[in-house]
Amino acid sequence: MAQSQKVNFFYQDVSFAFASRQNLKLFIEKLFKKEKYQLQQVNIIFCSDEALLKINRDFLQHDYYTDIITFPLSEQGAPVNAELYISVDRIRDNAEQLGISFKRELHRVVFHGCLHLTGYNDKSSQQIKTIREREDYYLRLYFGQ
Repeated sequence: MAQSQKVNFFYQDVSFAFASRQNLKLFIEKLFKKEKYQLQQVNIIFCSDEALLKINRDFLQHDYYTDIITFPLSEQGAPVNAELYISVDRIRDNAEQLGISFKRELHRVVFHGCLHLTGYNDKSSQQIKTIREREDYYLRLYFGQ
């Protein structure tokens, strides 16, 4: 029986061109290794603003749009098993507002979700600074800049 991939992409109610999917999957595995976390599986589900808003309301009791929601499914200390729900609409809007490419913002958000799964938070200003530095580190590593 073939072993399932550790990183999987799904498209819920959106479609978009996504080059180098396999390269990103392999890089995500490397990110977990660099952060010293064992990865069992992470499913990344790309969806619309409305789909993510519904998840935000139903599961987190938050009534606002967001770019990503991270659901860790494994016990602490066990290999990481998780789902990342990412709003493609939010990524497009954020990229436009920040004056950066959709591709770069998409990768930043994916790395952000993975970093949450490796113990990084973004509640305090210091935590935000730290997770942003790690996002930038992995963006440089991935894009070779």
